[in-house]
Amino acid sequence: MNASTWLHSVRRLQALLEALAFSDAEGRAIHCDEGFELWRRQTEKVKTENRTVFLVGNGASASMASHMAADLAKNAQMHTEVFSDLSLITAVSNDMGYEHVFSEPLSRRGKSGDMLVAISSSGASANVLSAARTARELSMFTVTLSAMAAGNPLRSSGELNIYLGCDSYGEAESCHAVVLHRWMDLMEVPDAGRAKP
Repeated sequence: MNASTWLHSVRRLQALLEALAFSDAEGRAIHCDEGFELWRRQTEKVKTENRTVFLVGNGASASMASHMAADLAKNAQMHTEVFSDLSLITAVSNDMGYEHVFSEPLSRRGKSGDMLVAISSSGASANVLSAARTARELSMFTVTLSAMAAGNPLRSSGELNIYLGCDSYGEAESCHAVVLHRWMDLMEVPDAGRAKP
């Protein structure tokens, strides 16, 4: 390995993040700063109306969903929920099929005015797509994060869709983490979640 290998990886991630694409429900492009501002405003609305941000994903995307739910609850003082309870996951998967593992509990807990953040590197995960459909039926504001194929179905499933042209899961997961932390930084309440003296 030569010394440029790490820098090449860093530059590749930078190029992918610079090419970040936001679009609306009709597929119209939105400038990145405008996209983040729309996301921030909608999240503030959810918070002001005492509603819930639900986050879903599989594997590493599930870890990111859980991480952001914790950060939003602690640092932005918001109501959040992820469907990570093992009994719930196994019961729904066993009785109804894994594609319903998010949509089934969301159909019972989600309300109009809530937000769904749906994360899928491929943009083709059946359970994430099912959750997005359920969120639409409930009139929730849906934000999608996807990568890989530009025409993946998740990319057209939200009111706000975020896409990165990554070729690998590692790149997609790394870039999605950066995007999610940018959102979190926009929502953080100063001094929230810090120990009081």
